[in-house]
Amino acid sequence: MGKQPDLAISVSHLRVIRGANVVLPDLSLDIPRGALVGLLGPSGAGKSTLMRAIVGAQIVAGGSITVLGLPAGSAPLRSRVGYVTQAPSVYMDLSARENLRYFASLVGAPATDPQRVLEIVGLAKDADRPVNTLSGGQLTRVSLSVALVGKPEVLILDEPTVGLDPVLRRDLWKVFRGLAEGGATLVVSSHVLDEATRCDRLIIMRNGGVLADGTLPEILAATKTKDADAAFLALADREDAKEKAA
Repeated sequence: MGKQPDLAISVSHLRVIRGANVVLPDLSLDIPRGALVGLLGPSGAGKSTLMRAIVGAQIVAGGSITVLGLPAGSAPLRSRVGYVTQAPSVYMDLSARENLRYFASLVGAPATDPQRVLEIVGLAKDADRPVNTLSGGQLTRVSLSVALVGKPEVLILDEPTVGLDPVLRRDLWKVFRGLAEGGATLVVSSHVLDEATRCDRLIIMRNGGVLADGTLPEILAATKTKDADAAFLALADREDAKEKAA
């Protein structure tokens, strides 16, 4: 049987081993189309590994992943899935506009697409400066803009707001919300739990597993807590108690 048509991403019993470490022992989850999903948890939880697996950049030891009904990493998905890594993946000696023209040509996007994307991320005024002269926040926007060329249906964003000041974080989340309202599916990872309030749905990870998967109100109700930080601590304590009892 095929995957449900309303699912953008379906992960089934995913197992990933890196070196001698089992990073993801047995992870399953589904993400519906058009959702803005926060992938939250501390460093080392397995968030980046999961994201690499979703875009097909991670060798997996077992399980399966489908994206838009196709196997993760398959050729037809290259123009339908955008990916922003933690480290900038752009040419530093080129301008933002030159980067966008190059990447747009790779995915067959129209010649007008770079300007459209520059307007979305608020870089139009600085589009012709070499990327290596831009601020950290502007560099983050360049990385995001590259992922947006061609209007991908799924966006995988790994820690896109890390190190940014509150104003820039707010502005980027406005961009993310607008993309979701336009029909895109976004998975945004963060170790900053207060960003949970900006998401339609949360997947909270720890030690390669999913502690919780639902809306923020659902998770707060289940843990009898008042905010995402308290909910995470309650979930972590519950998990530790189970391991001790086992």
